[in-house]
Amino acid sequence: MNAAQYLSIALYIAVFSVTPGPNNLMLLSSGARFGVRRSVPHMLGISLGSALMVLLTGLGLVGMFVRYPILQQALRWVGLGYLLWLAWQMTRSPAPASSRPAAADKTAHTTSATQADPHSHPLGFMGAAAFQWINPKLWMGALGLFTAYLPVNPGSRAVVLVSILFAFINIPCVGIWAAAGQQLQRLLQKPKTLLLFNWSMAVLLVASMLPALVLQH
Repeated sequence: MNAAQYLSIALYIAVFSVTPGPNNLMLLSSGARFGVRRSVPHMLGISLGSALMVLLTGLGLVGMFVRYPILQQALRWVGLGYLLWLAWQMTRSPAPASSRPAAADKTAHTTSATQADPHSHPLGFMGAAAFQWINPKLWMGALGLFTAYLPVNPGSRAVVLVSILFAFINIPCVGIWAAAGQQLQRLLQKPKTLLLFNWSMAVLLVASMLPALVLQH
């Protein structure tokens, strides 16, 4: 593979990484609720988990799904179930900690000693990395990458380089969404605005799964 081919692949990865999808919508919500700094493990989990999946896909994992298509269908439905659960959690998300009144923060801190808030922590590195295996957008993107941009037998060296390229390009692209979410924190002080934001994120997250469900028929 030559430099022009790698440039085309880099452009594909950048466009794929920055366009809306489950990962970016979750990071937008995470940035709004926790800020960019606390969302960094989530971002790294997405980028490194995605790169690992791209690597394994290029090394032959795609062949397993060709031989056993039921596995791909099962992953789609597991992904849908998990996204529905995440969407429901989003509708119940509280206001960003930085925008809560001081008194409310004090009360919340006291309450947390007896009852943990399930929405008070961003998604961690391992959770974000594991999610990539049921992320429908990533499966379609990885398959498209190897079928449209790489030769039939690219070789392990090319696959490894593409996977590393994916990780480095993906990190700043998904970071844009977390940063955009952080800018929304002040707007989410009002309960009605927060409710609208949470439900909008939930609906968009579920809608992001529709292309994968349509393409399976």
